[in-house]
Amino acid sequence: MTDGDATGAAADEGEPRTDTGGGGRDIVVPMRLYKTVTVFSTLIAVVSVVFGFMLLDAATLNVSFLGGIVRALLSAGGVGVADSILSTLFAAAGLGIIGFGAGVYVVGTRFRAAGMGKPQEDSDEGPDNDG
Repeated sequence: MTDGDATGAAADEGEPRTDTGGGGRDIVVPMRLYKTVTVFSTLIAVVSVVFGFMLLDAATLNVSFLGGIVRALLSAGGVGVADSILSTLFAAAGLGIIGFGAGVYVVGTRFRAAGMGKPQEDSDEGPDNDG
């Protein structure tokens, strides 16, 4: 019994399995779960990156939409924060959110549906592509 036979049985039963061959671990899941993970991980990644860049914009420009809203809310609450501190907070939060979105996307790409192979495994060509 090979490793492929043992992991193939787990996928037929609907349980997630990992493929330890190659450089990383792929998690094989049913097609419905694969589609859900792909859609939501991509959505979270895109929204995180866009919002992160909005925060970076607020950190660098005094005329940004988000920066103006935060400054107005802080002044309405009676909180006075120096622009340099606020810019640093915006920049750190923006970079953190962009990193979070990238991490979610990377984790989401580890999933694949049963029957989906890696392109390298399906190829009949050798490792050297001389043409």
